[in-house]
Amino acid sequence: MAAKRKRGALAAGKAKRARSIPSAGEAVPEGGPREHSIPPPVSQGKWKNKERVLIFSSRGINFRTRHLMQDLRTLMPHSKGDTKMDRKDQLFVINEVCEMKNCNKCIFFEAKKKQDLYMWLSNTPQGPSAKFLVQNVHTLAELKMTGNCLRGSRPLLSFDPIFDRVPHYALLKELFIQIFSTPQYHPKSQPFVDHVFTFSITDERIWFRNYQIIEEDASLVEIGPRFVLNLIKIFQGSFGGPTLYENPHYQSPNMHRRLIRLSVAAKFREKQQVKEVQKIKKKGTKVLVEEDPTEVVFETPAEEKPVEIQLVKPESKPIVKDKKKLRKIQRKKQKKLFRTEG
Repeated sequence: MAAKRKRGALAAGKAKRARSIPSAGEAVPEGGPREHSIPPPVSQGKWKNKERVLIFSSRGINFRTRHLMQDLRTLMPHSKGDTKMDRKDQLFVINEVCEMKNCNKCIFFEAKKKQDLYMWLSNTPQGPSAKFLVQNVHTLAELKMTGNCLRGSRPLLSFDPIFDRVPHYALLKELFIQIFSTPQYHPKSQPFVDHVFTFSITDERIWFRNYQIIEEDASLVEIGPRFVLNLIKIFQGSFGGPTLYENPHYQSPNMHRRLIRLSVAAKFREKQQVKEVQKIKKKGTKVLVEEDPTEVVFETPAEEKPVEIQLVKPESKPIVKDKKKLRKIQRKKQKKLFRTEG
């Protein structure tokens, strides 16, 4: 029978093997086996900022929204996805979905009438949250976006100076920083910075762009996606609650389409009115203008010709196709005339 091992035997064996490994200062014997040590990872830091963003949408979105959502998931390594939410469900259900997915931020795309797209940015579950109308969407797959960046790299966030002056824009800036910035030392991220997220304000709207930083001359090339956010409201809670700010310049898509229809109808009515006025002018009595006595000054009266009444029926001319016969007939007539005169 095999002898029983003692409790400290395995630990002693490990200790002996550990002692056999030479230190950095000692020389490795030529005849003995060589052991290779694995280098430590690149990032020695600790992942402290545990921001996780849930990116998903409601049912009824079109292909462009689906590609935009996929692009955001690709650019943000700290994001997670979920199945589409039913339209009948209330928006407060999203807080529970974020809790199940262990996410504390959320980007939710809401589609209405299969043509209008709304984006919710929320800090779950306490709030605040903001609702935007998304316009002019362009995705990564378009040919105009010629830039490229490393997958999982950390972006720089560039903001317009107006974000620091206006209070509601300052709140949105903090929300954008917490959602779009990749946490340092995230397991799925890379320790490189090679692209920039820019948030600029023009025409009371927030314009989002993504640029690649080229190392040679530090120039920028657009990667995509790009879209425009038209702020609607800022709520105190997550997906609801008291309204902190309401955009006075916002115009709903339904109202915009209604104004376009009204302008087209007004142009059509104006054309019809012009046609009716022209018809009335044509039917109306013409105003008689008094005769001008100077009109007859340069008129020369035509000579009056005597009226001749022909009592004898003119002779019918014979239709002759042959020219020689016609000439013979004319000669005979001339001879008869000469005879009568003689």
